[in-house]
Parts: sequence; structure tokens; C-alpha cells
Amino acid sequence: MRIVWVSAVIVVFDQITKFLVKGVSIPFLNIHVEGLSLGSSRQIWGDLVRLTYIENPGMAFGIDIGGKLFFSIFTVIASVGIAVYLYRMRAEAFPFRFALAMILGGACGNLIDRVFYGVLFGDGPLFYGRVVDFIDVDFFNLNILGYHLSRWPVFNIADASVSIGVVLLLFAHRSSKSAEALVPPEPATEGAGEVTGGIPLESRNFDSSRSSPES
Repeated sequence: MRIVWVSAVIVVFDQITKFLVKGVSIPFLNIHVEGLSLGSSRQIWGDLVRLTYIENPGMAFGIDIGGKLFFSIFTVIASVGIAVYLYRMRAEAFPFRFALAMILGGACGNLIDRVFYGVLFGDGPLFYGRVVDFIDVDFFNLNILGYHLSRWPVFNIADASVSIGVVLLLFAHRSSKSAEALVPPEPATEGAGEVTGGIPLESRNFDSSRSSPES
């Protein structure tokens, strides 16, 4: 299960970036990071890519359906389910397991925010934390049913990991199906009898013995 290290690296990277954006103070380790003020934005690559600090109580990319507790419990169940599935699929091909590990890492990254950030930063009780989002990318103007979209919803490393993992999972599954289609069919099992003219030899010998004249 060395593939789990992929998930661990994603979680660590995700949490480090969130601490740098949100700010953190650990006196006994002499760590003090100022962070950004909530709602502030800085240009990284002009208007194409910005660093915009927001906190999201819902799902990835700002989707908010239900309440904080619901999403926290849902994330815990989903993360456990993905971990169990990854273990059961440990004999599968590497691309398939790598994609699952990316999804697991992203799910666990946001799980930490939802479950522990409320307590760690004094914003609320356990399971009532908010997910830190900060990657702000420009998007072409789009109008759907009166909804205008000019920039992609702000997201984080964990969100990106889940999305990339899902895409890789689809490709890995499709490649697996294509490989199975190329496998030639197994030869006929032995003992079926050699066929001559569409009739097994055993049947032909039996018929000839019956048709021979009696002595």
C-alpha cells in the first residue's frame, strides 16, 4: 500500500498552503505566519490567476447544499469508503490506484478543514469548520439560465486533486476495458473431441459400429 504515500503528500501540501493563506501561530515551535485577510485578493499572474482567500462551508468549488454538519459527516464517510476501496483494489494497475489515491488525498485534505478548523482557529465546534479556498482562475464569460460566470469558482489543492483524480480514474477505467477487449479468447477445453465434418470423432465411430453388418 505504498500508493497511500501519494495521498499523504497531497494532504501535507494542501494543509501547508492553507496555513500560509489563512495564517497560523505555533508559539512553542516559534512559527508565526501572518496570512491574508478574509476576502482579500492578490495577483499572481495578472488577472488570469489570483490568490483570493475565502472560506467555504459547503462542497468543492463553493457548492453549498445542506449544512456544515452534513458535509462534515459526508466527507468522513466518503473518505473512509475511498480508503477501504483503495485497499481492496490494491492488486489493480498503478494508474487506477494512483487516481484513487489522489481522490483520497483531496477528500482527507478538505476533511481536516471541516472537522478540525473550527476548533483550531476558534471559529466553531468540532465538525463545524470551513474549507479554505484560495486559487482564483479567470474563465470565459458564460451565461446559463441567468447565472453569469466570469471566473472559475475559487478552489484549493484538495479540490484540484479530487478533480484530477476523477479524470485519471475515467481514463484508467477506459484503458482497462480496452486492454480486456484485446485479450484473445481462450482455446476450447480438452476432452471435447476432435471434430470432423461438424461431427465429433467419437460420434462417428459410434455410428459406424452400429451400422456394420453382424457376423
